[in-house]
Amino acid sequence: MAVHSKPIPPLYTVYILRSTVRNASLYIGSTPNPPRRLKQHNGVVQGGAARTSRQHLRPWEMVALVSGFPGMVAALKFEWALNNPHLSLHIPTEARISIATKRKRNGHPRRPPHNIKSIVSNVHLLLNVPSFRRWPLRLHFFDAEVHRAWTRCCDTAAETVGREVPVFTDFAPEKSTTAATTKAARGRRRRASATTAASAADGGDVGDQEGTPTDPEPPKPRGIHALPLDYAPMKSYVEKTQSLYTFEREGVCVVCDQHLPHEEGLYATCSNPGCEGTGHLNCWSKHLLDGNDTEDIIPISGRCPKCEGEVVWGDMMKEMSLRLRGSKEVEDLLREKRRRRKKDAVIEDSHSPSPSPSP
Repeated sequence: MAVHSKPIPPLYTVYILRSTVRNASLYIGSTPNPPRRLKQHNGVVQGGAARTSRQHLRPWEMVALVSGFPGMVAALKFEWALNNPHLSLHIPTEARISIATKRKRNGHPRRPPHNIKSIVSNVHLLLNVPSFRRWPLRLHFFDAEVHRAWTRCCDTAAETVGREVPVFTDFAPEKSTTAATTKAARGRRRRASATTAASAADGGDVGDQEGTPTDPEPPKPRGIHALPLDYAPMKSYVEKTQSLYTFEREGVCVVCDQHLPHEEGLYATCSNPGCEGTGHLNCWSKHLLDGNDTEDIIPISGRCPKCEGEVVWGDMMKEMSLRLRGSKEVEDLLREKRRRRKKDAVIEDSHSPSPSPSP
């Protein structure tokens, strides 16, 4: 069977769903596209899971997720461990929080019921076990209550997470605030319409009126809709490395100072803008692990020897996998920019004044 190598995906997550009708109903799953997956769980598009298909529990909401998994298999491992913390071999027996007290008819341990406290406690535990603690994982909370449960868990846990896991919060605005904002927006639109009508009645050019309110900008995406689902945030980084490796400008290794023959090894490049520091993969690993007393072989982050800026191992590996395995993804990423430039040029030409006829 052929093995199809793919680049590290731009996003893969393990998420927590909660029913908005019955908050005690929870679901854990994984996906590379949280907005689409939420629509599937709510029956908007085809798909979803049998456990979330009950109409009396819909709609569901995504209250938290863990991102940064290097692929589907990695996310599925974390998902299974979080769904089955009483069985997972990733968790040492003495460290288990969830214990099975009942058994199924076949004699296997019955999964303890989930609640927000147990889920966030097990997330905290999994982030500290050797299997996952050196992955570039991030935590996202979209509900203030769930975030408070995480904070309480961190305050009472006997052991802190082995590394500082980035935590992002993006809570939905309160209903009262949303109502006030909507009312204010309606008022601005009414005033703008009145101003436009008055100007038209006076025979004036509406477009020349200074200070005339324009159509309000659409609201910025928030929550799961603000997550990057493609490689767009890496565009400048990819452009830099494409230029560097296409024109064989690898130079010498920034760590061992040896020449880097073109396409004769695995090379990684600094992710900081303006720095083209490139080196052997094993040299980067040794450099970023320098001073680490443990037996770890996968770095987390460190400083570039050339620009001294901070680099994240996960970002460098994602770019390298994209360069070596994702030629189509790179082509699509860069083609979008060329298409936009062409469109901007056409708009600019249409706005430029036509030349006056020669006498």
